[in-house]
Amino acid sequence: MKLISWNVNGLRACVGKGFSEFFEAADADFFCLQETKLQEGQIDLEFEGYRSYWNYAEKKGYSGTAIFTKREPVSVTYGLGSPEFDNEGRVITLEYDNYYVVTCYTPNSKQDLSRIPYRMEWEDAIREYLIGLDKKKPILYCGDLNVAHKEIDLKNPSTNHHNAGFTDEERGKMTELLDAGFIDTFRYFYPDKTDVYSWWSYRFKAREKNTGWRIDYWIASPSLTDKLQDAVIHTDILGSDHCPVELDIDLE
Repeated sequence: MKLISWNVNGLRACVGKGFSEFFEAADADFFCLQETKLQEGQIDLEFEGYRSYWNYAEKKGYSGTAIFTKREPVSVTYGLGSPEFDNEGRVITLEYDNYYVVTCYTPNSKQDLSRIPYRMEWEDAIREYLIGLDKKKPILYCGDLNVAHKEIDLKNPSTNHHNAGFTDEERGKMTELLDAGFIDTFRYFYPDKTDVYSWWSYRFKAREKNTGWRIDYWIASPSLTDKLQDAVIHTDILGSDHCPVELDIDLE
């Protein structure tokens, strides 16, 4: 089974930059999107054989998530069930007989770190949410989690140490999630692989120079370890400032 996650940084713009061509070529069982920047009715995008589920932010042109899937879920949940976290369209959960698929667009702490307190509350809330799901059945959790966990996960760790996405607070929350038993699937397969990133600034020719960050993830429950097959970061796919990340797993 193939699962893909991609922060498209505006789906309508990404559609004009080859999104549909990659979607068709990938032929994934699940295709999870973040930062769609849409309101309901603003795009007519369907793919044969896929159902789609959308979570829109109340604020126009902001945030938003979606999942396209070949597999009809048992149930669909939008958000975390908390009003303080659920007005920005950041989470969708699809439930199946033997697992959950969760897509997430984690709040950015902002350049001045003014949203760090909210971010810390968010991190605690979604970790408890995922732990609760995992007690029922295994989870596959993906998205733009807006943190480079280790120094290996970004090009310039020393100069970014106190910047949003690489603060001690944000990295610590990722550590807490993984310490709860969950698996960063890319690092599971490639613990020492360097210079592989999923996001590059639009400034300073960052992508051309591969001055990037790995902030997009597939996280898996520990009970799925023996079913993991591979993790791929599609650094050659353009259309957004992020690239798609893939998980291959045997859940048949």
